[in-house]
Amino acid sequence: MKHLTIIVPNGENNLSSIVGAYKIFTRANEYWKNTGRKELFKIQLAGISKEVDFYEGLFTVKPHTHISAITTTNLIIIPSLNHNYEKALKPNKPLADWVANQYKNGAEVASICTGAFLLASSGLLDGKNCSTHWAAAENFRNMFPEVNLQPDSLITDENGIYTNGGAYSFLNLMIYLVEKYFDRQTAIFCSKVFQIEMDRNSQAAFTIFTPQKLHSDEMVKKVQTYIESNLHEKISVEHLSSKFAIGRRTFDRRFIKATGNTPIEYSQRVKIESAKKALETSRKTINEVMYEVGYSDVKAFREVFRKITGMSPLQYKERYNKEAVV
Repeated sequence: MKHLTIIVPNGENNLSSIVGAYKIFTRANEYWKNTGRKELFKIQLAGISKEVDFYEGLFTVKPHTHISAITTTNLIIIPSLNHNYEKALKPNKPLADWVANQYKNGAEVASICTGAFLLASSGLLDGKNCSTHWAAAENFRNMFPEVNLQPDSLITDENGIYTNGGAYSFLNLMIYLVEKYFDRQTAIFCSKVFQIEMDRNSQAAFTIFTPQKLHSDEMVKKVQTYIESNLHEKISVEHLSSKFAIGRRTFDRRFIKATGNTPIEYSQRVKIESAKKALETSRKTINEVMYEVGYSDVKAFREVFRKITGMSPLQYKERYNKEAVV
């Protein structure tokens, strides 16, 4: 029998990702039993405290065991740290060290949402791909620049390390892991029982782009402000570097270092974010919205919109603007 460890970090963290992981894997075990096979996993909640309070003491979790009692495990699930990810790292360092040690001994590790901060603090994500909640992406990049953050990805899978995007998208990661460890049929069963959509691979449609401004490059901040204030213009990188009197190569390098995006990517994301809001809240046509954010070519606008959101402007409007559809 394999062993699954669901970690219970200290601090005010996210209870739903602990309970959800436990329920889905327990149900997958039951399905295997009911189809004539032995349970695949022994599932244990483990932490460094005898009990952990959630939501100001409204709920309490009592882990089955202390991490020190688990010498070998096959799969570790790190839950979301909620919005307290920075505070949570120091008191949970023993957990991060234990996870790193177990990984070296052959365990696989999956982090949920902002649980990626705890996983990254162990050093295991250095040089690897990783996802987390889009709202935490800027802070994550600043804290862990050596990790290759993929904020649009719903799930990353690399060398026995799995990460996922934000909030309840962790349910998709659980189905993904059930398929990986059990089989496709068990994953389909759990998908139907818990009514979780299978094979989702992007959180791009849910992302709200927030300009990266937690940097100290004043020139780049001025460029960002200029881009944001001139949405209707078709702005070229040559125009920007000339306007702010800086060489093209130096301009690109400084902009990427400060924001994590090239100037073109940044301009596209700002424009598409504005377009998304217009599609969500107004009865404007796709063409009207397109012109407002500086595009004149419908095909080019659709391509950029799909690249950033994972869907066409019309699909986006139909999903998020009921009035406009009616």
